[in-house]
Amino acid sequence: MCSPSTLSVRWDLPAIPEPVVSLNNSFHRFSFLSPASRLNQPRQTATYLSKRLAAAGLRPVSRFGQNFLIDLNLIDLIADSATLCKTDVVLEVGTGVGSLTSRLSDRAGAVLSVEIDANLHQLASEELEGRANVRLIHGDALRNKNALRDDLMGQIRGAMEAIGDDARFLLVANLPYNVATPIISNLLHETPTPDSMVVTIQKELGDRIVAAPGNKDYGALSVWIQSICDCEIVRVLPPTVFWPRPKVHSAVLRIDLARERLAAFADLKYFHQTVRALFFHRRKFLRSVVISAMKDRLDKSQVDQVLTGLGHDANQRAEQLTVEQIQKLVEALRVAELQKGQA
Repeated sequence: MCSPSTLSVRWDLPAIPEPVVSLNNSFHRFSFLSPASRLNQPRQTATYLSKRLAAAGLRPVSRFGQNFLIDLNLIDLIADSATLCKTDVVLEVGTGVGSLTSRLSDRAGAVLSVEIDANLHQLASEELEGRANVRLIHGDALRNKNALRDDLMGQIRGAMEAIGDDARFLLVANLPYNVATPIISNLLHETPTPDSMVVTIQKELGDRIVAAPGNKDYGALSVWIQSICDCEIVRVLPPTVFWPRPKVHSAVLRIDLARERLAAFADLKYFHQTVRALFFHRRKFLRSVVISAMKDRLDKSQVDQVLTGLGHDANQRAEQLTVEQIQKLVEALRVAELQKGQA
C-alpha cells in the first residue's frame, strides 16, 4: 500500500515511465500527468451540477441511482482512502460527471470507468478530455446479477499486464445503490480479485457487510465477504451531502482482500452458495437449516454426523455462529458430500 509520501515522490519523478490506459481502445505507456492537471477537475456542488446538467438538457435519472456527491472533501476522502499508487489499476462503476474519476486519475496508473447513462458518459468524456490514463466505457458493468460484463475483466487484466508485476487492482466508486451488492460480490469471484475496494454504498448494506454474529444485520453477505476480506466503514454520509438527496444514509466502506484466507478455500463458489442456503431460513435451528441446504446431497444422518463432529448444538442458529465456525461447517459438508460421491 502507498503512503502519501510515496505518492508525492512519484509525482516528483517524471522521468520514471508510467504505464497507463488511454481513452481509446489500446493500452500504451505515457509519462506522468502534470500536477497542475489537478486544478482542472470538475466542480461538484448542487448548483454547479444542476446548471451543468440543465445546460446539456439533462437531469438525474432515478432508475440509474443517480445521486451525486456534492462535498469535495468527501470525494477526496474516498480517493485518499484507497491509498493509490501509480502502479494501480482502478475500476470505477458510475462515472457520473467525472469528479471522482479525475482524482483517481491523479493518483492511479490507470482508471477504467463505466457509466450506463449515455448522456452522462458523453458529459464525463468532455470533462475528462486530456486525461490519457482514463478509459471511459458506456454500458452496464453487469451482464446479469450474477456476472460482470464479459469484456470488463479482460481490460483490467490488459492494463495490469501493461503496468507489470507490481500492479494492483482496486474498485473505487460511488456505487449506484441498486447494483452495489452484485458488483462487490461478483468481483470477489473474478480473476484478478480486487486487492481493495473503497465504495460509497447504502449504509444499510454497509452495516450488513461488517455485522458481527448475533447482530440483526449479520447474514450470508456478512459471512461471505468477511471470510476472505477485512472490512470497515470509513465514514457515514447523511443525505444532505448528495444531490438529489436520497432517502437513506450512505457509508464509505473499505474492503481489503485477505489473500491467505482466500487461498485457503478449496472451492470458493461452493462456500458462497452454501452460506447463502444456510441463511435462507436464518431463524430456524441449525440442524433443520443444514438439512434443508443439503437436500438431495446429504441425508439426515450424514448431516448429524457433521454437526456432532464439529460440536454444534442442533438448537443453535446459523446467525449465532462465527465466520470461522461457518467456514469449518461448510468445508465439513463439502468433504462429506465428496465422500458420499466416492462411496
